[in-house]
Amino acid sequence: MLDRLVGAGAALLAAGAALQVLGRRAGSTAEERAARLPGDDLVVHPQMVMDHAITVAAGREEVWPWLTQMGWHLGGWYTPSWVDRLLFPDNWASLDRLDPRLVRDLQVGDVVPDGRPGTAHFRVAQVESPELLVLGSVTHVPPRWAVDRGAQITWTWTIHLTALPGRATRVHLRVRERTSPAWLTGFYVATVVPSDFVMSRGMLHGLKDRAEARRAPVESGRAPLDQERYLQRDRRARA
Repeated sequence: MLDRLVGAGAALLAAGAALQVLGRRAGSTAEERAARLPGDDLVVHPQMVMDHAITVAAGREEVWPWLTQMGWHLGGWYTPSWVDRLLFPDNWASLDRLDPRLVRDLQVGDVVPDGRPGTAHFRVAQVESPELLVLGSVTHVPPRWAVDRGAQITWTWTIHLTALPGRATRVHLRVRERTSPAWLTGFYVATVVPSDFVMSRGMLHGLKDRAEARRAPVESGRAPLDQERYLQRDRRARA
């Protein structure tokens, strides 16, 4: 019995260690992980850096619109449907076609919602179509944690598109985070880094499948984001 428990414990530790590695680098090359990217300076001395990448058999101009319609109750995040059903039941299913009403001409300062008002959202920090999108957030902690426990987070997503020969695109996603206090950092390292293997890799594969399918755009019936209304409701929810 003891041998079984020891063996199970060792297996769990090994799995946890593997997920820590995969959550930080799955799909990316050593060169990509070492590269300096726009947006790196927005999170000074990050405690977590995750790099994921994938090659898409489509040009950058075909991949880019999928990035601009991302977001909660917009195009979604292109993650596997089972992830949304199990972990994020408030999410709508990710669209598998571009919706002309949701494809956005993103500008610095624009909001990309990651949940209902009062939960979490990103702001566009840098954008260079069709090459670069940097999203930043300080909202990805529960509001009560921030008020009652002093929890803070600075979080960036940098999505960099590199044109490859043969009308292909290398999509590199870098996530950088800095959190405080120490208990929050420990919690995020233990949970967010392993889950990033599922979430980020799932998103990149979902993006790849959609861009390569080249389905005709169609209106989904979803409403475009009203940024002012969203932010007003967000402020009220956090008050």
